[in-house]
Amino acid sequence: MSETPSPRYLPHDDRKRAIAAAARSLIIEKGFEGLRTREIAERVGINIATLHYHVPSKEALIALVAQSMRDEFVAQHLQRDRKGLTARQKLEIEITEFRETRDNNPELLKVMEEMTRRAKYDDNVAHEIIPLRIRWFEGFVSILDEGRNDGSFRPDLDPVAGAYLVIGALIATASMQIGSDDPLDRVSVELLRALGANPSGT
Repeated sequence: MSETPSPRYLPHDDRKRAIAAAARSLIIEKGFEGLRTREIAERVGINIATLHYHVPSKEALIALVAQSMRDEFVAQHLQRDRKGLTARQKLEIEITEFRETRDNNPELLKVMEEMTRRAKYDDNVAHEIIPLRIRWFEGFVSILDEGRNDGSFRPDLDPVAGAYLVIGALIATASMQIGSDDPLDRVSVELLRALGANPSGT
């Protein structure tokens, strides 16, 4: 049986994943102000020269973090086949996947939140994170527009306004939960009611 490679000798892709993971942890712990390449190198178990070989600049590091987030969202999306589903069923899957991320990978949402905050005054971060957020938003717009046409949702539904409602509600259940009960089930019911959703499966 071969031994697990030490951080110093990880394959190229695994090394980059380790760097992204260390950077994400630091962003959560200390914010972008505390993101230091030397500390990332220490956490990964490599020297600064090796770190700079993989991420030669701060811009490259930010891009690597964003790519790691995209990879996780795509991998989660591909776990469920949406072919032949109604728009309502697709929306229910999106809510389920948000719950899974919130409960099982909260770091991902925390990094997204921190990068969004930083993007307001950091063009490099904005360049990476805004397209990711736009893609998420446009995914909801597409589902709601489809549902307006297939009868899943109200025919007079505004898909863009609806996407804001859905995303805002989901984020609120993760960022400002009040009390011990999980509000997402109740919020989901009210969202579907507001969208004029037909019963699931129809």
